[in-house]
Amino acid sequence: MGDMGIAALSVGMHQSQVQQGLNLAALKIAMESTVAMGDELLEEMAVNLDPNLGGSVDISV
Repeated sequence: MGDMGIAALSVGMHQSQVQQGLNLAALKIAMESTVAMGDELLEEMAVNLDPNLGGSVDISV
């Protein structure tokens, strides 16, 4: 393997590392977005609940 072979291998390895870094960054962004969406959904659900719901039971005899 000559100098060009080693250089090409080095460039290829570097490109692979860069691609892995980009993939991890994209995955992190997707995960953070999913967590934020889940938090927003929970907040919306809590706001829409009637605070008196389940506080009493009506019984007719």
